[in-house]
Amino acid sequence: MQYGGPAALEVLDVPEQHAGPGQVRLRVHAAAVNPTDTYVRNGDRAEIQKADPPPYVPGMDAAGVVDEVGPGVGTGIEVGDRAMAIVLPQGAHGAYRESLVLPAESVTRAPAGSSHAEACTLPMNGLTARRSLDLLELQPGQILAVTGAAGAYGGYVVQLAKAAGLVVVADASDADRALVSALGADAVLPRGEGFADAVRQCYPDGVDALADGAVQNEAVIAAVRDGGAFTSVRAFKAPPQRDITFSVTWVREYLRNHAALDELRRQAEAGVVTLRVAGTYPAERAAEAHARLEAGGSRGRLVIEF
Repeated sequence: MQYGGPAALEVLDVPEQHAGPGQVRLRVHAAAVNPTDTYVRNGDRAEIQKADPPPYVPGMDAAGVVDEVGPGVGTGIEVGDRAMAIVLPQGAHGAYRESLVLPAESVTRAPAGSSHAEACTLPMNGLTARRSLDLLELQPGQILAVTGAAGAYGGYVVQLAKAAGLVVVADASDADRALVSALGADAVLPRGEGFADAVRQCYPDGVDALADGAVQNEAVIAAVRDGGAFTSVRAFKAPPQRDITFSVTWVREYLRNHAALDELRRQAEAGVVTLRVAGTYPAERAAEAHARLEAGGSRGRLVIEF
């Protein structure tokens, strides 16, 4: 096994596993491709990964059909159910595999009417968005700014925030303005440098909170009012200032939050959140999916199918 570019991905045989107590086995048909997957592949997570023996299988989102349910599972999932799951990659335990054993709390039924490819785009990014909003603790009518709003995480933040009765101001490139407006943003401002200033022009006192999906960090703190809240997705935490509450959104804290995952299912069925697939690739062409993701510009998630 070698770290490297997309070509470092290879097809391997791994031992069969069976569902134990409190576990579910999923016959995986689709796995979403996320930026974190590229870090598993290129060595950026090598220090973390060395605690587990290779091979290292990427992937945090899976969808497929339940083919085993272990004893003691109380979530109502049954063999034969179409399901989706969130995965924490550890060693060979990642979503890019045909068969995957998971804690039952990490698995729920797929949204009715969704394809496997569509269903696998929801768990990780949807739960990350849900965690961010829970950390920000906003009330209906308050104002939330979202950067990276055209992306998978940012798009879900916008939609979940609107469902919670928040006012949303989001960023977008010219090409993505229509998309971000369609997601429900009340105001769409130019992305990149100057976003904080543009927010202040609309809301002179600043917004109540900001979810920084674009990882702009210090550059957008000024958009937040004194005493507001700011959450990041890449471990950034600013020094104390202006009584702002800073937090870091870690989706691993919701890995076994079955209630939140199943609520996302219901919201997808109700059209509150939309499942966006940017393209699909057979497993043997996973390298192409990684290359396309790293090239930038994809909207929705690229998906590997098994």
